[in-house]
Amino acid sequence: MLKKIDIQEMSLNDLEKIKDILISDFDDFWNYNILKDELESPNSKYIIAKTNDGEIIGFAGIKIIINTADIMNIVVKKSWRNQGVGSLLLNNLVSICKDLNLLSLSLEVNEDNHPAIHLYEKFGFKNIGLRKNYYKNNDGIVMEYSLNVPTD
Repeated sequence: MLKKIDIQEMSLNDLEKIKDILISDFDDFWNYNILKDELESPNSKYIIAKTNDGEIIGFAGIKIIINTADIMNIVVKKSWRNQGVGSLLLNNLVSICKDLNLLSLSLEVNEDNHPAIHLYEKFGFKNIGLRKNYYKNNDGIVMEYSLNVPTD
């Protein structure tokens, strides 16, 4: 049976629930302490994807800088990948940014992370630059999505 997925604001309690499986079941991009700092930052907004039985299957966050936002991460539990959870999280991040009347949403993605690049392109993100060796031995592609372009 397909489980219903809810998107909610991420809390420190949610982080505690996934603390012991953060690296094994999600990814080793960010550790517990960095995520805790992000959740406590007034400039950050984090969301989680949770099944109707309470399993946390993904999380994503942005850092707001004046009138723009940077995607800090979108992480889906390994057992839930390629099932639309990343799209659901990204769609919600875009909605949050639009609600805040931000102008753009940007990110860096590993040049070898083809599934993520495809997801961002599907949403209309444009490649605007390259950061050499941003990910150890790989370049980071800088992508941006225009949100609320002010009209005169």
